[in-house]
Amino acid sequence: MGYVVAQGEGERDAWAQATAGAQRSGGQRLREVAEVIAPVEVAEAFNLPVGATAVVRRRVMLLDGRPVELTDSYYPLALARGTRLAQARKISGGAPTLLRELGHEVRQVAEDVSARLTTDDEQELLGLARPMPVILLRRTSKTAVGVPVEVSVMTMLAEGRHLHYEFTVGGDDDAQTGR
Repeated sequence: MGYVVAQGEGERDAWAQATAGAQRSGGQRLREVAEVIAPVEVAEAFNLPVGATAVVRRRVMLLDGRPVELTDSYYPLALARGTRLAQARKISGGAPTLLRELGHEVRQVAEDVSARLTTDDEQELLGLARPMPVILLRRTSKTAVGVPVEVSVMTMLAEGRHLHYEFTVGGDDDAQTGR
């Protein structure tokens, strides 16, 4: 699952790599980095009380210059405060690389997928003239010992999306790959 794997020194983030592999141009625009009250489902994923504060990084993902996805990535305040996760600038190699550098390498991932039409705010951010179908994907990333370190909430235009998952069943190393 390339999106949660730490990148090597000087490598592009996973989105840029994936789109380049498809002969497309992928980028992102950082909308906001802030300390916020975590949404209930995020607080629960982090095992925090409702009303707890988290750091959020809100981004618009671009494909060939066009907005195709809204991604809000949340981090526990105790982990993110004072790090590049809490700074309003691009993180070289992506957040998984920084999490590894901070001693919190992602080793477990759980995803929840659903679908609906865009909200008015999402239509505006995605540059849409009318409501369109979107895929909602909430990814909780954890360390090898099960400590949640990131919850990403992605709102993706459904058009042109293909989700692929592979699972290893049995044993201690159950794995989930794909996006």
